[in-house]
Amino acid sequence: MSERNIAAVVLAAGASTRLGKPKQLAVMGGETLLERAVRTAREAGCVPIVVVLGASYLEVLAGTYGTLGDAIPVINDKWQKGMATSIGLGVRTLALVAKSADGVVLMTCDQPAVTASHLRELCAEPELIAGSGYAGKIGIPAYFPCSRFDELMKLSGDTGARALLRGARTVNSEELALDIDTEDDLKRARELFG
Repeated sequence: MSERNIAAVVLAAGASTRLGKPKQLAVMGGETLLERAVRTAREAGCVPIVVVLGASYLEVLAGTYGTLGDAIPVINDKWQKGMATSIGLGVRTLALVAKSADGVVLMTCDQPAVTASHLRELCAEPELIAGSGYAGKIGIPAYFPCSRFDELMKLSGDTGARALLRGARTVNSEELALDIDTEDDLKRARELFG
């Protein structure tokens, strides 16, 4: 991604109700899930990295103080209205801080199998939307060129960008089907990824 400016938006606003504590702060391999996501985006060459927080944001900010580097945290006070509000806020923030972004990678902090190489592969065709293929669907992480930023900012509801991903170029990785929602998921992720 060296010749293009690809940003990242890490969606981390959810309440983690099934886990019973902020999953953003769950530790795996010596770092929190949020730190891991930001590090992976950074290793992929994404600049800037916007982190969208919501539920428990004060606890998450305190728990990651000084560890997110130059990532830009923003607070979504409408997080309960669904993932689309976080996507819109993240992309609007990019429009303010990175007017020259050629595209954006949308990702969450609860998919521990995401790698920098997977993110780079998503961005390989800069004019095409690309999603991650796993469990029979196309989902996030996903890449969107800047020509689709307006659509991302107009999304509503809890389905995120699913409609925009229909028919998108797909980068398959079945490992991404594991996301951290419960203590069992976290235990399995620690066994698999450290």
